Amino acid sequence: MTRPRRLSRLLLASAAASMALLWAGAAIPTGLAQVASAKHQTARLAVHLRTGTATAACDPTVSLRPDGQPAVTRGSYMAKIKARGYLIAGVSLSTYHFGYLNPLDNQIEGFDIDMVKAVAAAIFGAAKGHIKFVAVTNDQRIPAIKSGEVDIVAHTMTINCARLEDVDFSTVYLDPPQRVLVQRNSTATKLGSFAFGNGPKDSVCATAGSTSLGPIQSAGVQAVAVANDADCLVLLQEGKVGAISTDETILQGLHAQDPETKIIGPPLSYQPYGLAISQQHPDFVRFVNAVLARLRTDGQWAASYRHWIGTPVPAPPPAHYRD
Repeated sequence: MTRPRRLSRLLLASAAASMALLWAGAAIPTGLAQVASAKHQTARLAVHLRTGTATAACDPTVSLRPDGQPAVTRGSYMAKIKARGYLIAGVSLSTYHFGYLNPLDNQIEGFDIDMVKAVAAAIFGAAKGHIKFVAVTNDQRIPAIKSGEVDIVAHTMTINCARLEDVDFSTVYLDPPQRVLVQRNSTATKLGSFAFGNGPKDSVCATAGSTSLGPIQSAGVQAVAVANDADCLVLLQEGKVGAISTDETILQGLHAQDPETKIIGPPLSYQPYGLAISQQHPDFVRFVNAVLARLRTDGQWAASYRHWIGTPVPAPPPAHYRD
């Protein structure tokens, strides 16, 4: 029986047709956060160290301390952005629930987009009309920051020690585990189920330039790298790969687009997301961290999580500063 086209294909087509500068802005919802267990936080740190996201000499979750409340000071990079009239943000247009172009209303929306809107609102007083979105793939994120094409990247971007050689990051605003998505009728129970296979059904898809590729290759599994997560879902639907492995929150979005899938296996790693910023603008890093600090405490982070990712809502990742 031929499978019907799903929302993933529609989103992918919309993204491909809209790889250009787009404007958007909207209000951010409010809500309350819940408390995460200390045991779970300890487990996350252990996986970070085991998988190489962190090392004994580098804690990638540490960022620059805010200078109080977010303020646009004279001569700052934020003042230059304000004088320009808009914030330039590199985002995904095809990551459902995080950054995607909604084909129903042609609006860019998602959890990452809410983070960008909060930064723009702190600079301009309101986000609407003050954001220029630039569509970037995973492997374009760092070049876009380093070249100055964008001011900030909000694109489910994992902070790690290697990337800190090229760009600065905000404090962690989400820290999901990496897991595996398969067809509902698959007998696979974990990533290791695909080890040492040679056919399409034995391969596992992830996005090029993502940290998700490391655990796949370390497990001895054939990795297929594509530009976007939606591309992986199409390959899975067509039987050209046996699984997708990326952050669980992204997999949940893919599952929402295709209920004939399921998430399997234990966490392979944890992926601390940060907003990427040029190393030339430490004042902007501190400003963004001040915005995130406010979101953690005023309910905006929790409301965005509830709206885009679901319940139960955990406590936001705590901020760690190096000065």
